[in-house]
Amino acid sequence: MSQLRPAVILLLLLTLITGLIYPLLTTTLAQWWFPSQANGSLLITDGKTQGSALIGQNFTQPNYFWGRPSATGDSPYNPLASSGSNLAGSNPALDDAVKQRVAALRKANPQASAAVPVDLVTASGSGLDPQISPEAAFWQAPRVAAARQLPLEEVKRLIEDNTHTPFPGFIGEPGVNVVTLNLALDALQ
Repeated sequence: MSQLRPAVILLLLLTLITGLIYPLLTTTLAQWWFPSQANGSLLITDGKTQGSALIGQNFTQPNYFWGRPSATGDSPYNPLASSGSNLAGSNPALDDAVKQRVAALRKANPQASAAVPVDLVTASGSGLDPQISPEAAFWQAPRVAAARQLPLEEVKRLIEDNTHTPFPGFIGEPGVNVVTLNLALDALQ
């Protein structure tokens, strides 16, 4: 009994600290310091939630920029099925998938003469990444400008305005969030 009492008291104390006090403290601080991020980085337009800045969406129409391929199975960008494709670089199935994606992108973007950017034909590690490289966005700009009947320079300016460079600049690569870029396009019209 002499050993059981301190063990039960310690169990209750640690349960109180780690199960109640710590979660309440971190939730309160997150809501105070980072309210948008703590609530899912939701993108809200005219009071309506359009999505999250953290999860890509399946854009397939020619008047929108397209993101990276999703590796989440039958339902693209499904956060409940987040995973990579698990195909090794030496796997012929990956080669076939990339070839099919390149052919589809070339067909949808006949005016693009440069090589298809790699991030448009390969999925990210989570299969949910909303970011593409600025090169991938510029590669698609002529198609989007033509489909929306906008000047190409205006579409390129939108890409530049939506390009985010990590801080500090030597860690990571610049990226364009496809969801926010497409919302900016919709706001023009």
